[in-house]
This record gives sequence, C-alpha cells and structure tokens, in this order.
Amino acid sequence: MTDAHTTTGTSSHGAGPFIAAIDQGTTSSRCIVFDRDGRIVSVDQKEHEQIFPKPGWVEHDAAEIWTNVQEVVAGAIEKAGITSADVKAIGITNQRETTLLWDKNTGEPVHNAIVWQDTRTDALCRELGRNVGQDRFRRETGLPLASYFAGPKIRWMLDNVEGLRERAEAGDILFGTMDSWVIWNLTGGVDGGHHVTDVTNASRTMLMNLHTMEWDDKILQSMDVPAAVLPEIRSSAEVYGQVKGGVLDGVPVASALGDQQAALFGQTCFSEGEAKSTYGTGTFLLMNTGEKIINSYSGLITTVGYKIGDQAAVYALEGSIAVTGSLVQWMRDQMGLINSAAEIETLASSVEDNGGAYFVPAFSGLFAPYWRSDARGVIAGLTRYVTKAHIARAVLEATAWQTREITDAMTKDSGVELAALKVDGGMTSNNLLMQTLSDVLDAPVVRPMVAETTCLGAAYAAGLAVGFWPDTDALRANWRRAAEWTPRMDADTRDREYKNWLKAVERSMGWLEEEN
Repeated sequence: MTDAHTTTGTSSHGAGPFIAAIDQGTTSSRCIVFDRDGRIVSVDQKEHEQIFPKPGWVEHDAAEIWTNVQEVVAGAIEKAGITSADVKAIGITNQRETTLLWDKNTGEPVHNAIVWQDTRTDALCRELGRNVGQDRFRRETGLPLASYFAGPKIRWMLDNVEGLRERAEAGDILFGTMDSWVIWNLTGGVDGGHHVTDVTNASRTMLMNLHTMEWDDKILQSMDVPAAVLPEIRSSAEVYGQVKGGVLDGVPVASALGDQQAALFGQTCFSEGEAKSTYGTGTFLLMNTGEKIINSYSGLITTVGYKIGDQAAVYALEGSIAVTGSLVQWMRDQMGLINSAAEIETLASSVEDNGGAYFVPAFSGLFAPYWRSDARGVIAGLTRYVTKAHIARAVLEATAWQTREITDAMTKDSGVELAALKVDGGMTSNNLLMQTLSDVLDAPVVRPMVAETTCLGAAYAAGLAVGFWPDTDALRANWRRAAEWTPRMDADTRDREYKNWLKAVERSMGWLEEEN
C-alpha cells in the first residue's frame, strides 16, 4: 500500500522535534519516540519479573520497574540519536489497576505491586458486596465489585502489612497505579515529585465517582481507605511537571492514560460510536460514548475514555474477552495441531467453513457479557466429517463471535450502532480472522499503519497538551489505514451461524457446581 505522506530528512538524523511515550506494561516497559507524522523513530523495551507467591497471586517489583523505565528511556533516546532538546514532551501509558503503596520520605515501596490479574481480594470483594452483591458501587463507579480493581487491593495491603495503616493515616504513604509511580519518580521522587493520576486510571480504582471525577468519600469509608494516600486526579492531557535528572531532564511530563484507553486515543476514536478492539492474549473492546455516562445492563464496564485538559470528559463502554490469542497458543502448545501461531490461518483457510463445529473457549469462565465463572470450554457440533482444519476455523470464529456479542451489548446499552471497528494487537496479522470479524459484525474492520496504538495514544495526548499537534483533527489526519476488510457474508448465513454460536455458549455454562 502506498502512503500519501512524505517526510523530509530521516528521523534518525534528528529532523525533530519529537514526542516520547513510556508504556509501562504488564510484562515489560518500553519507550517509543515518535515524529510529527506519528511515525516510530526508535523503540527500547525491557521485560520485568513476574512474581507468583501463591496460586492466584501476581506481583511486580516496582523498584525494578522504575529502573527499567529509566533504561528504556535512555535507550530509545540514544537509538534515535537525539537529545532532550529535541523532545517536546513525554507521555505515560500503563497496565491498569496494578496497585502500589510507597513511603513518600524514602521512595521505597512498602510491598510488591499487586497486579491487576491477582485474585487475592476475592473474599474481601464478596464481603464488601454485603447483601447488595457485585453492584454495590456500580452506580458511582461504573464497575462491578471484582478483584480486578485497585481499591480492594489497597485495603488488602493496609490490612496485611505490619504498621502500614498507621503510617498511611499519618500521611507518610502514597498510593498509585503505575502511571502515578512513574510520574512521581520522573518529576523528582522524594525531591518534590508530583503525586498525580489521570481520570482514566482513577476510574479503575473503584474509588472515583464518575459523575464528579473526584474521590468518593462514602466509598473510601466503606472500603476503609484513608484519603491521605490518594493522588490528585488530573486530566489525561496536561503538563503534570518537568522531568528531573536523566536524559530527558527538563522535558514536560504531559499525559497519562490507562493502556486500553490509550489505544482508543491512538486509534483516534474521538467520535461517539467509534470503537477499537485490541486482540492480544485476551481482547479489550472500547466504544466512545461521548460525554454521556452510560450504565451497562448488558455486562459491560462504564469507564472514562479520556479527558483533554479542561475539556469535558469523554466516557466509554468496555467489554473484555478472557481468551482470544491464548486459544491459538493452546492449539499450538497443548494440542500440537499447529507449529506456529501463523499456521492457524493456513490450516483454517484450507476448508470453506467450520463443518458444523463451534468452539467456546471458556477456559476460565466467561467474561463479558456473561460473567459466568461456572462455564468451561466446549467444542459442539462434532461429526465424523469434522477435521482439524474445521476446528482451526472454529477457533478463529470464536474470537469473531465473542467480539460480536460485545458489540451487540454495546449497541443495546448505548443505542449507537457500530460504524466500524478499528483493530490492533498481535492477532490482527491474521487476514482470515479480520475478514471473519467483518463478516460476523456486518461492519468494516480497519487496521492502522502504526500497530503500537497504546504508545501512540500517550504520545498524541502529550503532544496535544504542549501544542505539538493543534487539535484532534490534526491527529485524525495523521491516522493512516494499512488495510480494511468489508463484509462478504449474506444475512441469512450470518444469522444462522450466530444462532448456532449462542447455542454452543449455552452448553458451556453450569459446568462447575457452585462451590460454597
């Protein structure tokens, strides 16, 4: 495909200025430098250790992460062959909900960070639900009571680390999601570091009121979390402070967005009804619902999409699917039916259809829109006719139908029809999957030139904050499509197949008996 834009000079020779973005992710931290066209100039990345103290517990060493962040920033700047004078701002995006408490006088974490996947707060969440259950704080926060979110994780640390509650109440302890930890350290740490978070990350703590955009005193009391530990809530695109020390000394720190929201921003989904879906291990689909808070009655989460400076906040509906890319890995590693992830496309393309087979990958229950932990994986519709190629096709269709269920829930909640779906993440290199998605959604599916939409979103927001880009229209003009798929399936086939899929989903439920 040809690209309409031409650039003068080559980026490695410092034809700046540039914007940098730090992506502090679940498995690694990286820094990417972007030019004015939103193209990647350089990347540096480093993995960190995953710590599993007990089954269901997942932790990170925040000190290791901060060291890695400093290294990848230095690495990316060096690879680009530029200096801090060429960098107009730096933005932050981060793994959401991962929770850290640290001592503001020493800068030392008081415990490992508790990662979003960690389930140690399950019992606490049931206790907090009291007689109301999962929806106790949903009206204020948009979230169901679940071990995902940061609030209960803070409470767990206060209850389980010796002497911590007293120190927290005395004002010596700071809480943050990873954006706050990185920004505090970048802007000086114990020497005047700024203790802030943005509205998207705050909206995942279960402690922020979506309507006021402020910490909710009633919920803080219910969860027994002292307000003294909380960061100041700011917009997603504004200057929080300047970098102190290191290769970017003096550069403004100008954005923060949780990773899925950053992808929404990087995909330039700035209008109501625009949606993006990130296909990784699992899948996260976010739809822009404009300035309206839409309560979900269909199993979705209501969250903040982004807030630019003093403009009104933009909200989103979010649906998450537990198993998408990991189903392909399972076919490769556990079943040995393929040797590489790419091979599934070749195998699935060797047959015309699924041969009547449907695969529901409820390996750890069903996420949105069902939230059924009693479900387990099933393959339904088997006959002697079915080959491993049909199963491979059913595997790809599973990702498409699960996406369709979430877009249906979004339309039901919002009344807005899906106009088109912008996609990113590892699985988008599978062209058969992309065509299947378009067929089952009956909508165009669009893949962008720059696949690193999470970092790009943080860079875009930081660039807006310092006037590097004038407005969101300029960012839209920057966004370039690499490929687009349009529906080829007739309505009768689509309806029949969807009906069969839903029958298979029903058969996955109720597999585990209630254990209590």
